[in-house]
Amino acid sequence: MPMTPTDLHALSIITDNLAGVLKDVATVMAAHGANIQMIQQSIICTGHCIGKAYLYFEFEDCDDHGRLISDLLQIPSVHTVNIYQPFSRIFGSRVIIIGGGAQVAQVAMGAVNEADRHNIRGERISVDTIPLVGEQDLALAVDAVARLPRASILVLAGSIMGGEVSKAVDRVREAGIPVIALRMAGSVPRHADLVVTDPIQAGVFAVMHVSRKAVFDITRVQGREF
Repeated sequence: MPMTPTDLHALSIITDNLAGVLKDVATVMAAHGANIQMIQQSIICTGHCIGKAYLYFEFEDCDDHGRLISDLLQIPSVHTVNIYQPFSRIFGSRVIIIGGGAQVAQVAMGAVNEADRHNIRGERISVDTIPLVGEQDLALAVDAVARLPRASILVLAGSIMGGEVSKAVDRVREAGIPVIALRMAGSVPRHADLVVTDPIQAGVFAVMHVSRKAVFDITRVQGREF
């Protein structure tokens, strides 16, 4: 059974930028039964903690959050620990839109308006966009969608896409992320789950698919064009 946002917890940790810190932190979390689901790491480049390491975890099955935080703070290299709601609770499922600027904007218009209708009723659906041109850049971006946390569906919005982009679409679909394509020149529409002529409608379809309350399911119209 997939986890719900209430199954997950999140915490951020600021530490010294030293080798072995991640191992020390993970050891403490494992001792408390925290099953780590996601990790993000970066070096802080601004503010009073510049040069320090920033660690973000989402986890489940922790026995005692207060004791976990206390034990993490006992690690010499750890400076601060804060606990939060997970991103899945705050931002929810992500609709990813990639392609040409004008088409991306129109798909986003449909997606944002539809997401607002669902979110106002308690869901959490966010919309991410990036306008790109060029086969290689598009293929790299499409491949990266499978590595994005919470990415639930991809919409390809452009005038012509094919070649390496089509191969990347196949890989994303194999990873379990459905793909909607606008009607366009090139081979991408033949590789997508659904082809839609109207960009605004494509955005609406994408949000309706990831919604927990909508009745639209892309698998029931797979391979069709609208």
